[in-house]
Amino acid sequence: MTEPQIERKLIEIMRIINESDKPIGARNIADELNNRGYGIGERAVRYHLRILDERGFTKKYGYAGRTITEMGRKELDDALIGDRLGFVITRIEKLIYNTNYDLKSKEGDVIINFSYLDKDDFDDAVAIMKYAAESGMVISPRVKIFEEDSDSDIYVPPDKIGIATVCSITFDGLLLKYGIPVKTSYGGILQIENQENVKFLDLISYSGTSIDPIKIFLNRHSTSVLEVMEKGTGKVLSNIRQIPASACEKANEILKLAEESDISGAIIIGEASEEVFGAPVDIGRSGIPVIVGINAIAAVEEAGIEVVTHPVSTVLKYNTMSAL
Repeated sequence: MTEPQIERKLIEIMRIINESDKPIGARNIADELNNRGYGIGERAVRYHLRILDERGFTKKYGYAGRTITEMGRKELDDALIGDRLGFVITRIEKLIYNTNYDLKSKEGDVIINFSYLDKDDFDDAVAIMKYAAESGMVISPRVKIFEEDSDSDIYVPPDKIGIATVCSITFDGLLLKYGIPVKTSYGGILQIENQENVKFLDLISYSGTSIDPIKIFLNRHSTSVLEVMEKGTGKVLSNIRQIPASACEKANEILKLAEESDISGAIIIGEASEEVFGAPVDIGRSGIPVIVGINAIAAVEEAGIEVVTHPVSTVLKYNTMSAL
């Protein structure tokens, strides 16, 4: 029997198969995974299906597709208990660990958000995102574009274009890579007035939800990024990580070095044990709030363009991304 907490993509594939009233094929599974925020293509789904077949969790019915077995249904029930208890932070911690970008050689993987939109809206969206980058509303001006027929595990639906943006959780990965323990704490809405950061209006803990906090705020249409860009006052997406207060000097060096790779967005490194813009910080730790990369996408949505976004999606080689 496999471990109760099997890899998340396998769980989601089993859930999709379980919800189908007939055998379901890899292509339909890939489409549904995309709708649920998992950017993997049909080829990758077939690979995962073979694993599930080997474990006895799914059964193949010729070209018709797969069904879930009783063993698979039991494993799914067990795994989803753990999922409800805090899957988001578990997935984030895995991506943090997999961040291997080297600030000196300027090579390696960073964490990305993945969004897709209609091809007809692409030019307008890019213009807004470029404006957002120039206004300091992103982590990095670099993006990567994915066509629907891209030779990649990232799936793009028909007639859509995918855009990868650098995720703010990349900072957590960089800090960890250079020896600083990080606690990814909150996602929130930060009030800005006259181009000054004022206070967090709302916070959601990463460890207390099964949905990414930034995704929640996007779905609520909580931002006014365009107003901040145009008038200097409004609400933007931000998140907070905590580090040992004793590591602040080293963290500051890392953040400055990251700027040489066009990775920025950290607002301040807070004082030991003190709130940051109203956000609580643990004893002996310092908070680091960061303007998140998805603010550029939030601005696109505010302009009336429909976008589907999956925050903290996967890792990607940073040198394959280009400036807007």
